[in-house]
Amino acid sequence: IAAIIVEPVAGNMGCVPPAPGFLETLREVTKAHGAVLIFDEVMCGFRASSGGAQKRYNIKPDLTCLGKIVGGGMPLAVFGGSREIMNQIAPAGPIYQAGTLSGNPIAVTSGLATLSILQRDPTVFKQVEDTTIALCEGFERLAAQYNVPVVVQRVGSMFTIFFTDKPVKNFEDASACNEEQFKMFFHHNLSHGIYYAPSPYESNFVSICHKSSEVERTLAVADEAFKKISDTLL
Repeated sequence: IAAIIVEPVAGNMGCVPPAPGFLETLREVTKAHGAVLIFDEVMCGFRASSGGAQKRYNIKPDLTCLGKIVGGGMPLAVFGGSREIMNQIAPAGPIYQAGTLSGNPIAVTSGLATLSILQRDPTVFKQVEDTTIALCEGFERLAAQYNVPVVVQRVGSMFTIFFTDKPVKNFEDASACNEEQFKMFFHHNLSHGIYYAPSPYESNFVSICHKSSEVERTLAVADEAFKKISDTLL
């Protein structure tokens, strides 16, 4: 096996944190066999923490992939890793790599501006995570109030509301969630100006633009949605 590529925090089946020891085992096994460990941090990079999931869980992969978040939301993608591997990429090495958006000057300028703001104010990540915690705790409180089975999973500023009564650890667990309840929740919120990811298999994200007033409004609409779902359970 030449390489293992993994989302260190899964986001494409909803937000699913890595099981304890999972990433550590991947690192140990790949090192032992000379395989490359690649982290797909397109989703969790700058959301799990300022240094992505690899900083949060203290695991150093050989390569990391980042998406438009590194461009401040502009169309941009980046990969990077160990000196040994990157020295194989042209012009330093024999492996040619090119992409339509590689080094786009506008996107790179936007990304550099965003990164400089984050470096000047390292409290941004704590602010966003604190907001996400308040939002997720609110969802859990409201769901319990209306006896709607819900598990809210969060890492950093990523979160997913799973309509189930047990933790979601894999795609099978995610597939077993109540899609009808998700649809009711999603459409009630959408009709009241609150837009979630339109699939139960996606993660949602909180940004620095979301303040306490947005949290309060979001939870007020969620209250109505959970009540509506609760009424169908009677």
